[in-house]
Amino acid sequence: MLKNKLLATVLTAGAFVGLAALPLAGSSAARADEPTIGLAVANLQANFFNQIKQSVEAEAKLKGVKVVVVDAHGDSATQVNQIQDLITRGVKAIIYIPAGATAAGVPVRAAQAAHIPVIAVDRNAPDAPANTFIATNSVQAAKTLGDYVCKISGGKGVLAIIQGQLGTTPEMDRNKGFNEAMANCPGIKQVAKQASQEWSQSEGFNIAQDMLQRHPDITIFFGRADALALGAAQAVKVANLGHPVIVVGFDGDTAGLLAVRDGVLAATMTQKTQAMGRLAVDSAMEMIAGKTLPKEQLQSAVLTTKDNVAPFIAQHP
Repeated sequence: MLKNKLLATVLTAGAFVGLAALPLAGSSAARADEPTIGLAVANLQANFFNQIKQSVEAEAKLKGVKVVVVDAHGDSATQVNQIQDLITRGVKAIIYIPAGATAAGVPVRAAQAAHIPVIAVDRNAPDAPANTFIATNSVQAAKTLGDYVCKISGGKGVLAIIQGQLGTTPEMDRNKGFNEAMANCPGIKQVAKQASQEWSQSEGFNIAQDMLQRHPDITIFFGRADALALGAAQAVKVANLGHPVIVVGFDGDTAGLLAVRDGVLAATMTQKTQAMGRLAVDSAMEMIAGKTLPKEQLQSAVLTTKDNVAPFIAQHP
């Protein structure tokens, strides 16, 4: 009798264990087979990269895809380690925004060696290109911006340029496109050009202040990112130059768009961050399914001035 009671107790406990092991509808266990992709971001302190992150997460949620996000805080060595961890965790694809030019190809080679496709966004490693590269056509966009600067300046002026990180795709392409425009606008004379390390507003302010001390006759600043341009605009305000200065940026960050609306920046080039994030997720899923995609998927940017900025403030493209 006692033996039968013990057996019944064991069987009952086993039944509960078995029920506990069964996934509940809508639980995380029920989605254990959902694909997981990694998102390795250069620096989430930058509004531009944050917008891409938000778009990736929203699109992934719609498609039932899990996203593991890592932030390199602008450090290439940190990013190499983070992507190695994503590989170890067995993600099916990696969306990759390189933290800089240094060692940018190392994570790509490591992931591809593990048969994990890489989707580079905004920046691509020249020595180890990703399986596909999603970015703004920055050469074309920077030329459009340069042509606009030539137009609103009357084709004359003293130009200073605050560059982004040397060696990165956006810096090289924006340099090429803007130079093409300036070649057709000989009345604008470039007197200063200096690189930043982090594309930050504080760098833009410090670099612009130094430039204005050496060249107080500057009438045009091009910050190769909105943050750099905003720093330059702040330096111009503090300097009390006594003559107007045209300041333009690039990216279409939230702060940049508001500055265009308020007349602090004359223009920016609005990149389609939300669209790029969605495209990155779509590309990841297609490559997981075995599809081959174009090496480059370049997007257009929109010349944004006070006349057309309002819709982008309401809803970023």
